[in-house]
Amino acid sequence: MENALIISDSPKATDFYRDFLKQNGYDEFTIAQNGEEAKRILTSREFALCIINTPVFGSHAENLAIDIAEKNICQVILFVKTDFYESISERVEDFGVITLEKPISKKLFWSALKLTRVTAKRLEMVQNEVKKLKKKLEEQKDISRAKCLLIEKEGLSEEEAHRHIEKNAMNQRVSRREIALQVIEYYG
Repeated sequence: MENALIISDSPKATDFYRDFLKQNGYDEFTIAQNGEEAKRILTSREFALCIINTPVFGSHAENLAIDIAEKNICQVILFVKTDFYESISERVEDFGVITLEKPISKKLFWSALKLTRVTAKRLEMVQNEVKKLKKKLEEQKDISRAKCLLIEKEGLSEEEAHRHIEKNAMNQRVSRREIALQVIEYYG
């Protein structure tokens, strides 16, 4: 189940995007007719994909695309007229925005959708790795803090503090972090 935000003030274009996405595995759609409405929607929901059909009433579409790409996890596809494609594409590509020319080639649109899915999967893998590393870093911070407290309050060497934490973790059959948190609570 994938969802998409379609930003378009053209009912005909909105119908086209919705139908095409529905044929390609997207099952939930939210429509915004301008940039401000889209930004409000994005404050309360996450989307797998954001389609921006230019021009967008009351917004500079490329600025909107950059803003969405910087502040959200969703993949962004910006549709622009052929005349503006080169300049806009050049401006937004460093922010991870995929730019496609109008009139739309269904084959190119399909390829872009596949690319967004692959990119989203890769991004998800990176995010999971970052979460693991953050958890590991927090664990290390707590253990280091506990060691410092043992060195300061008990007069242990760093090696003795390390052994103290490891030995108690093994004896109590808990993680080193749990022992570290007990030390921090006791002395903190």
